[in-house]
Amino acid sequence: MAGYADAEGKEPINEQAVANIYGAMRAEINQVYSKITELEMEASEHSLVINAIKPLDPSRRCFRMIGGVLVERTIKEVLPAVERNKEGLVEVIARLNEALEKKKKEMADFEAKFKIKIRKSDEVSDDSARKEGAAQGVLVGPAGANE
Repeated sequence: MAGYADAEGKEPINEQAVANIYGAMRAEINQVYSKITELEMEASEHSLVINAIKPLDPSRRCFRMIGGVLVERTIKEVLPAVERNKEGLVEVIARLNEALEKKKKEMADFEAKFKIKIRKSDEVSDDSARKEGAAQGVLVGPAGANE
């Protein structure tokens, strides 16, 4: 974020610099989205495990992966650890959601400051179709390359 603060402190020199900063902001938001999704999937898996082992006998043995090593424990020992891990994941997801909202607001402010408008891909194709006129066709290959 310091990079964006520096860029806002001294105005970007040209449109390319603004576009680069904006692209970096979008990439960062996408990374946060993907991390949130990944952690939500992991929390969901933890819930499945908790629901599967909770009704079982606490003295029953089960296996748990710890740091790449499969260890044998009892359900009584494993269940609290899995529940703690899930709670930790939920807390991290909440913090990431807060950070995401903050980044979205920062990006919206940046868009407003530099009057950035995003065109959808179908709008771009409509613009190019208008420029070309009514001609529509399929490009098969270079002219004179018929064999």
